[in-house]
Amino acid sequence: QVQLVESGGGLVQTGGSLRLSCAASGRTFSNYAMGWFRQAPGKEREFVAAISRSGGTTYYADSVQGRFTISRDNAKNTVYLQMNSLKPEDTAVYYCAAEIGGTTTLRRGVGGYWGQGTQVTVSS
Repeated sequence: QVQLVESGGGLVQTGGSLRLSCAASGRTFSNYAMGWFRQAPGKEREFVAAISRSGGTTYYADSVQGRFTISRDNAKNTVYLQMNSLKPEDTAVYYCAAEIGGTTTLRRGVGGYWGQGTQVTVSS
């Protein structure tokens, strides 16, 4: 079992920034690809960003490319999502995910381990 706890969400104005954190426990963190997904009201959950076990490879949804940065600190068992130039359409609950099968599997958004989510609200 892997336990994931997100933090850092909140209310921010358009153009502002937030940094989400996801602390993992329970298994060897560096064995897992990590990622972020989000779900807006009335919409399906969607992929946001993923990072490989070593942190050497990252992937982003087109909608956040150039504005969001995913990173990880394997010594601290934590993955981060730096969100800049936020837009109202970024408003959603953001979920952290861990997948031992790698980033390709993680990006499918099925299986693995999930946190409980943190709310991000961007006001216009």
